[in-house]
Amino acid sequence: MVDRLLFTIPGVRSMMKKLVGLHILQAFLIIGQTLTLSAALVGLWMGDSLTSQAKWLLLFVCFFLARHGENWFLSGLLDRFARGNAKRLRTQLLKKTFAQGPQLVQREGTGNMVTLTLDGVVQVEDYFKLVLNKMVNMMVVPVIILALAFYLDWLSGVIMLVVYPLIVLFMIVLGYAAKAQADRQFATFQRLSNHFIDSLRGIATLKYFGLSKAYSKSVYRSSEDFRKSTMATLRIAMTSTFALDFFTTLSIAILAVTLGVRLIDGQMTLYPALVILVLAPEYFLPIRNFANDYHATLNGKNSFHKVVSLIKEESAPQATVDLHPWAKDDQLQVKDLAFSYGEQTAGLAPLSFSLNGYQKVGIIGMSGSGKTTLINLLSGFLTPASGTVSLQGQAVTTLTDPAWQRQLTYIPQSPYLFSATLRENIAFYHPTASDEEIAAAVKVVGLEKLVAELPQGLDTEIGAGKRALSGGQAQRIALARAFLDPDRRVMIFDEPTAHLDLETELELKEKMLPLMKDHLVLFATHRLHWMKQMDYILVLEHGKLVEQGTYAELAAQDGAFTRLVKQMQGGTTND
Repeated sequence: MVDRLLFTIPGVRSMMKKLVGLHILQAFLIIGQTLTLSAALVGLWMGDSLTSQAKWLLLFVCFFLARHGENWFLSGLLDRFARGNAKRLRTQLLKKTFAQGPQLVQREGTGNMVTLTLDGVVQVEDYFKLVLNKMVNMMVVPVIILALAFYLDWLSGVIMLVVYPLIVLFMIVLGYAAKAQADRQFATFQRLSNHFIDSLRGIATLKYFGLSKAYSKSVYRSSEDFRKSTMATLRIAMTSTFALDFFTTLSIAILAVTLGVRLIDGQMTLYPALVILVLAPEYFLPIRNFANDYHATLNGKNSFHKVVSLIKEESAPQATVDLHPWAKDDQLQVKDLAFSYGEQTAGLAPLSFSLNGYQKVGIIGMSGSGKTTLINLLSGFLTPASGTVSLQGQAVTTLTDPAWQRQLTYIPQSPYLFSATLRENIAFYHPTASDEEIAAAVKVVGLEKLVAELPQGLDTEIGAGKRALSGGQAQRIALARAFLDPDRRVMIFDEPTAHLDLETELELKEKMLPLMKDHLVLFATHRLHWMKQMDYILVLEHGKLVEQGTYAELAAQDGAFTRLVKQMQGGTTND
């Protein structure tokens, strides 16, 4: 029932010592509260005046206030401890996500990672706050109360001692049943998160192909599975809570009957009997609270284990190369580079090619041919399964090195617009850019009309539900980012015009081609009209590099490139 992973949290041993001390204090405050109240009640029962019992009532109020003051202090201490460790875990998880990149997100699912980082860590915080406190409370308070019960009446102490392990055993049995059901619920929730986010991201494509209704039914089925799993977990939790309350109440009733019979027979006096009877609910309260919070924090426990397992995963070895800014004489050589997403999903078969200096390299192929995978490998977002890469004459096994990534300008299909001003979005790669430099970038990519239309010009907030922009405008902002930082001499484009109409694409093409001068450009697309402007072309089919060469060489071979041209006749009519 006790999670051993809890004891790996930084500062947990110190916190446990503090909790033990505070709960010992709490136990004595409970006892003091009980003794003074019992003394006052016995005095009144014996016919003493209320005034004569004022000192006991005053002491009772003092113990009562001290107990709740101590609870307030304890709650604040746990809040700070849980919040600090939850923040640390979230930071470590984000660092791991950024270090692993798309490979981790693709494996775990976007929805699952978002949910785990946001809601999951909040559940972990609640888990730390509740479980540590209840666990120590259960181990300390009942022991001290039981010692007092034995001191006052050994028979009552024996009854309390015998009943307690039976309740613990019952709690363990039901706890394992609840844990198994909670594990299934957590797995169902992960599937639902991934399914919902993926469907939401692709809603436009699903609508275009008439599949939105089918996927809405699929999301409904996933949500129904999660609902049923949640209700099954709640049934177990409520059943165990009812059973636990029933047995603890029955135990207190047995104790009360025993004390009553012995009082009638004159075998004991009223004061110790009343003290034991008042203390009995306090004796069973910690285990009841622990059981109730155990069910409430199972999701937090699952999230905690998942976060820790992700953080402890070994990261791919980082390349350690000393690179200078990309120059016209530099080389990028790839030999037998391969990647696999797993048995169910194809990746890239071993491929080799060599790129020199300031080349414009087209990566062409139908959808699913492996263009994006190759782009992600060259960007350092994915780690190759095998093969080597040579950068400026230095051999590496992966391109995750910051020295390489600092030279990259990456422009995807749908550039991300941050929730910030247009100025800050344009200056993403070059935050210290001057107003004159930003104005020059705006002019080069043709954003003057947009800036003029915006109410605050460059200081207008865009992105994340702010000012909506078209796909063409978003791509121009991405190009302005590339233009603004002259030190980034490697440009990587992943289907940058896939979602644009032909007129907008051709207009952007006029702006993009001059920006590619004096850069190494890797341009993945299925739009063939770009290929005549490329110095070198890589042709992919089903994850294999089937051809490479210049446009003229590939056209003369009458091979895979020619087949692509014939399949996409409309793509070759625009230069």
